[in-house]
This record gives sequence, structure tokens and C-alpha cells, in this order.
Amino acid sequence: MSDSSNADTIYGVHNTIAEYAHALDDGRADDVAALFCVDGVSEISAVGRYEGREEIRAGYAGLAPTAPQRHLVSNVVVTPISAGEARASSDFLFLARGEAGWAAAVAGHYEDDLHLDESDGRWRFHRRATSYVM
Repeated sequence: MSDSSNADTIYGVHNTIAEYAHALDDGRADDVAALFCVDGVSEISAVGRYEGREEIRAGYAGLAPTAPQRHLVSNVVVTPISAGEARASSDFLFLARGEAGWAAAVAGHYEDDLHLDESDGRWRFHRRATSYVM
């Protein structure tokens, strides 16, 4: 792959990761599901495994926030595999706002396999594994 192809892949994957955090924090389950391939899988430690967009949408609808929250994602490393496939590894800090203000609730890690959707040029999660760092 050329340097420009790698840069496009890295930018596209970063954008998908950011869109996920925004949609998750806003409780937009339909938008979260749309970031996954039709046959995508979301595995969340101690929560569950969701396969396919409809199951992902329903699972994330059940996780909709009841108070303001933010996932701050950092240390994102994207590895282009081929013209239509990439892997990403990143860390996150989950902040929740309660009566005393904002507080760090949990830290975690994402491991992602992403595919390029040729129909619209967007990167989508084929598999997203979420684990927590205790």
C-alpha cells in the first residue's frame, strides 16, 4: 500500500473510532450499529457479545446513558492490513457526571478489526472487543 493509502486508512479508522465514542455517549444506538459491518461483532467484557447490526443496536440501546458521560479515547494505533482491512488498538477513559461533577469511572482498552465498505467508502468495525483495566 502507498503512503497516501496508509494515511487515508489511518484517518478513516480514527474517524470511525471517534464517531463511535460520540454516538455511544449520546445514546444513539442506531448510529453505533451503523458503524459496524452487517455481520459485525461487538464484545464487551462483563456485558455481552452482540452479533449483527440489529443485535448490536438492541444491545447498545440497553446501554443508553442516563446521565452525561464521555469516552476519551487515546493511544490509537492503526495498522493497515490491506486496501480494505485494518486493525486498531486504543485505550479509553470513561468519565461520568454525577452530583459532585465529572469523575473517572473506568479505564479500558479496545481491539478492533475494521473493513472498508466499498459502497460508501467508510470504515466499519468488523469486530470490536472492549475490555476494562482494573
